[in-house]
Amino acid sequence: MERLTQLQDWLHQVLPGQTFSLAPASSDASFRRYFRLSLNTRTLIVMDAPPAHENCAPFLHVAQLFSGAGVHVPEILAQDVGQGFLLLSDLGTDTYLMRLDEGNADALYRDANAALVKIQMASQPGRLPPYDAALLMREMRLFPDWYVAKHLNAQLTASQTATLENALQLVLSNVSAQPPVYVHRDYHSRNLMVSDPNPGIVDFQDAVYGPITYDLVSLYKDAYIAWDETRMLDWVIRYWEEAKRARLPVADDFGAFYRDFEWMGVQRHLKVLGIFARLYHRDGKEGYLKDMPRVMHYLRSACERYRALGPLLQLLDELHGSEQRVGYTF
Repeated sequence: MERLTQLQDWLHQVLPGQTFSLAPASSDASFRRYFRLSLNTRTLIVMDAPPAHENCAPFLHVAQLFSGAGVHVPEILAQDVGQGFLLLSDLGTDTYLMRLDEGNADALYRDANAALVKIQMASQPGRLPPYDAALLMREMRLFPDWYVAKHLNAQLTASQTATLENALQLVLSNVSAQPPVYVHRDYHSRNLMVSDPNPGIVDFQDAVYGPITYDLVSLYKDAYIAWDETRMLDWVIRYWEEAKRARLPVADDFGAFYRDFEWMGVQRHLKVLGIFARLYHRDGKEGYLKDMPRVMHYLRSACERYRALGPLLQLLDELHGSEQRVGYTF
C-alpha cells in the first residue's frame, strides 16, 4: 500500500492538476507491475519496478534502441529511475495471444516477422549484454535444478547426469556458433500487441546480443499458443526469405537454418521448463503449469528429429515414464 501511495504522489507531480484513475493492467513473472492510467481524453501505462528488485535502466536503453530500429515500442513520457517509476504511452489492451485466430494469423505473424527483421538489422555489437555461452548454459541448468529436482522430485543417476551434460554441451556448441543480433528474449504472443503500427512490442528489458534464431523460436514455438507444424514452417520460411533479402546473417540453405532454429529451441525449452517450475515451486504462480506440456512437446519433437539428441529424448522418457511417449496433441 505504501508503494502505491508513492506511485500516486509521483504521478501527481508529473501530471499536475490532472485527475486520473489507476487500474491494474498486467503483471509478469518478475516484480514489475503495470497500471493503466485513465485521463479524460486518453490512457497511459505506468510501470512500477521496485528498485530493490528491478532496474528501469535496461528498459529505457532497449526502448531507445528498438525505437531507433523503427519498431513500435512504448514512448517514455516521464521517468523516475530512483523510485522505479515510468510513465509510458499505451499500446492497447489486445495481445497477439488474445487476438490470434485462423483467419488473422498470417497477417499478424507477417507483421511480427517484419518487426523482428528491423530489430535485427539495427544490431550493433557492444550495445546490449552478450548472450554468451555462460548465460546460455546457466539458463539450461534451470532444467535439472528446477524441473527435474523440484518439479519431478527426481535425482539423476551418474549416467543420466553424463547424458544431460553431453546434450547441453552439444546444444551450446550449436547456438553459440550462430551469428549474433539484437535478441528481445521473449518475443512471443504475450509481448506483442495488436496495434497501429503493428505489432506493439513490450517487455523487452532483458534484451541481449546473441543467436539470430532465438526470437524466431520464441515466436513460433510459443509456450502459450501452438499451430500446425506445416503452417509454422511456412512462417519460418517467410522470415528466412525476408531476412536474406535484408542481408541478415542467416544460412543460405534453409535446411541448415531450420536445424539452427530447432537446436535453439532445445536451449529455450529446457530453460522455460525450468523457469515455469521455479515460478510454481518458489513463487507460487501455478498458472504456468498448464503450459508445460506444450513446451515439453516442442522439446521432444526436436529431439526426435536429430540423432545426436536421441540420448536426451531417452532421458526424458526415463524421467517421465511411459505416459510421456504418448506425446502432446493440439
